[in-house]
Amino acid sequence: MSDLGAGFGYLMKGQRWVAQHGRWFGFGLLPGLVTLVVYAGALIALGYGADDFVGWATPFADDWSSPWQGILRTGLTALVFVFGLFLAVITFTAVTLLVGQPFYESLSEEVDRSEGGDVPESGLPLWRELWISARDSVRILLRVALYGIILFACGFIPVIGQTVVPAIGFCVSGYFLAEELTAVALQRRGMILKDRLALLRGRRMLVLGFGVPLTLAFLVPVVAVFLMPGAVAGATLLARDLVDPDAAPAPAPAPGPGPGAADSGEAPAPRAWSA
Repeated sequence: MSDLGAGFGYLMKGQRWVAQHGRWFGFGLLPGLVTLVVYAGALIALGYGADDFVGWATPFADDWSSPWQGILRTGLTALVFVFGLFLAVITFTAVTLLVGQPFYESLSEEVDRSEGGDVPESGLPLWRELWISARDSVRILLRVALYGIILFACGFIPVIGQTVVPAIGFCVSGYFLAEELTAVALQRRGMILKDRLALLRGRRMLVLGFGVPLTLAFLVPVVAVFLMPGAVAGATLLARDLVDPDAAPAPAPAPGPGPGAADSGEAPAPRAWSA
């Protein structure tokens, strides 16, 4: 259980980091604001159209007497909307990270720099980084969709479908949300998706402690935008300790310049990762 608390601690550390580096906080808000507008429109459309979709999908219930028709269709409408929220939480992060790849790469590097030690850099051109991020995001989303379908089907089980299944859904969302966020720092360390998933599986409770509270907070779209920069910062701190848990923290230098300013120091060589 201590790992759950430690995971939540990384989330709080990330939020404190961006609070102390105001210019980087503003810099990290931009991708989330763009993505929020798109997702808000999609969720509003889902809210208005879910009941019509359920009515179309359940013609067999047209002749059912009250209250059974209302119970069935109201329950299914709620499940459809919850399923939409479930996918939105995961895809919001993936799409925001893809849109904001250059922003979050710079933010993550600055977190590494402020903590001392090596500041790994991928050395890849931007188009290659975007391709890798998009490819890995699709792989993660396919996994999430599979879990989502299974959980959606389990939602029809009386009692369990309305209690246990949503709880499992939040854990699944939190786990993969943490994977998407730590990917920013771990990709710069040369780790492919297979290695990243193996690393996170080794500290599952730590990852859930970071990802599940963030998933719950991300259910409020505006909150998601404002927490995103700190989430990337916290995920970078988490990734540092996952990769090298025994490293002693180095003295932190004075805060670096804000985004767009020239860096007067020479970047340290990237740290190599061996699977």
